[in-house]
Amino acid sequence: MLVGETIALVVAVSWTATALFAEEGSKRMGSLPFNAVRMTLSLLLLIPTLWLIIGAPYPRFADTQTWLWLLLSGVVGYTIGDYCLMKGYIIIGSRFGQLFMTLSAPTAALFGRLLLGESMRPLALVGMAVTVFGIALSILAKPHDGHLSLKLPAKGIFFAVMAGICQGAGLVLSKKGLIHYSDSIASEGLDISAAVPDAIVPLPLNVSITFASTMIRGSIGLAGFLLLLMIFGKDWRGQLRRAVTDRRAMRAAALSMLFGPFVGVSLSLLATLYTSTGVAQTIFALTPVLIIIPSVMMFHQKVTVREVAGALISVLGVSLFFM
Repeated sequence: MLVGETIALVVAVSWTATALFAEEGSKRMGSLPFNAVRMTLSLLLLIPTLWLIIGAPYPRFADTQTWLWLLLSGVVGYTIGDYCLMKGYIIIGSRFGQLFMTLSAPTAALFGRLLLGESMRPLALVGMAVTVFGIALSILAKPHDGHLSLKLPAKGIFFAVMAGICQGAGLVLSKKGLIHYSDSIASEGLDISAAVPDAIVPLPLNVSITFASTMIRGSIGLAGFLLLLMIFGKDWRGQLRRAVTDRRAMRAAALSMLFGPFVGVSLSLLATLYTSTGVAQTIFALTPVLIIIPSVMMFHQKVTVREVAGALISVLGVSLFFM
């Protein structure tokens, strides 16, 4: 059974939903307040979840190496990556933002090669070129007077590119942390495929630790967002107060949190345990295709054949990268 691949497909659907809600919420709150609120809601949900599945409201059995790698992953994937992603959503929208997230697949493959020793096939460079071509096809306007021009603001493109790179790197760092987490559990004399004896909901530990890992990453992510908010926000307390009193924005934040940091991220870590990070990222990369129809329905966006073709080519490039 293709367990990892099936989980990765669920993640792609989940991230499609979170992208749509995140675009709405971040435009109303601002990127930093939105990320801080969303991460807080995620941690509040993770605390009772961990108590139910591992018998403690904190990442039980995690050793120092596990914490170090997962904290580093949280800084890269959450604090930097999600900040850039939400900024990108505000400037160019979630549909184009998710298109650039296809860059996370080659990034994950490169980092997987460097940190985990995962193999890269000869078609990797071809896949990278096809992915970039697909993105270019979507964002470049038809040439006028022999010159190409961008359909999107350069600032939005920069943030979206950074988000894609950080997501791919963060996923590999997370997998490194999960490997140490599994080793730490084994050193305690516990079976990774069995549940904790005192757990109220007896999930296998290899499932439970993905939620515990998300808590570690989310903790440093929240700290990072609050720090950035205090540094760059002239009235950061007022920004947070206005954010939490905006019912529509809070609904978007809650739904984005549910499909993103809680379900999506936890399952994405689980997917990497059952398949390679590159294969997982290839399936995650379906999001820019899945998001097209909901974007038209929710935001009444006009989508051109060129943009659809670009998204499909970009996903094709990702798949070639790991063939």
